[in-house]
Amino acid sequence: MSAKNEPSVWHGFKAFLMRGNVVDLAVAVVIGAAFSNIVNTVVKGIINPVVGAIGTQNLDNYSSCLKDPCTVGADGTTTHGVRILWGSVLGATLTFVITAAVVYFLMVLPMSKYLARQAARKSAREGTKEVIEVSELEVLKEIRDALVAQRGPAYGER
Repeated sequence: MSAKNEPSVWHGFKAFLMRGNVVDLAVAVVIGAAFSNIVNTVVKGIINPVVGAIGTQNLDNYSSCLKDPCTVGADGTTTHGVRILWGSVLGATLTFVITAAVVYFLMVLPMSKYLARQAARKSAREGTKEVIEVSELEVLKEIRDALVAQRGPAYGER
């Protein structure tokens, strides 16, 4: 085999980029980044104040000491002991759940309903077209039978 018969690396890379799922993934990443900003604002503006009514507004402040004594330095790092930052995990989980809910209810659900309506319309149109074709065929058969009946017996049948 010669090198000219094989596709070049550039052509293979270009074909990979032009596949539909790669472009869809790129669009999803861009939209996800845009939603991330909205969700972070919702968490900071709504969720954290609601949590703040119970405790602190910053979920990152919630932690537990696994190995005493836990001492925290001025920069927020643990200097002694083992501290579990479960508030950060809770905040990240809330952000994920809100992001998933926003994407599902604002994008996935409406799009699936839209596609279902389009499929129903398409199947209804195809069903109507099939009925029209069948009824046209039946009408043509009736016209043929009426013409044959009007002419009488065929020439060879006398």
